[in-house]
Amino acid sequence: MSLVYTPFKGNILRGLASHNMAEAGADARILLAMTNTTFDTEQDDTFVGDTTTPDEYDGAAYVRKNLANQAVNDDAPNDRGEFDADDFTWIALGAGTRQAQGMVLFIFITSDAASPLVAWIDSGGFPFSGNGGNVTVTWNAEGIVQTT
Repeated sequence: MSLVYTPFKGNILRGLASHNMAEAGADARILLAMTNTTFDTEQDDTFVGDTTTPDEYDGAAYVRKNLANQAVNDDAPNDRGEFDADDFTWIALGAGTRQAQGMVLFIFITSDAASPLVAWIDSGGFPFSGNGGNVTVTWNAEGIVQTT
């Protein structure tokens, strides 16, 4: 089940500049988590570093990904806002200790302790095991995150 972290929602309403998802306003990144993670159950965590058991992916060639061409748009027909960015690929992603369970969207500030969590994403092919091939993330045509 994908989710948007509760503190992120509140901080958007507070208008915190650190939570601006537009290209110039955020260094949005993705990390990959394995099956022992608590990123998917601790939706009230505020920062990446708050998560009890991150269980970040440990397969060969894994790196956190910076999102490019971020965009925030109004979707008036569906009464929502949408955040989107370019698709990306992990090149030659090796097997991890455990399967990949999902991805965490966050805004990098200076460290995990200061980087706000945005969303947990586990739809579209999870769980999976890296096998040395390329893994391409293709976002939903309606965006990565939608707010209503």
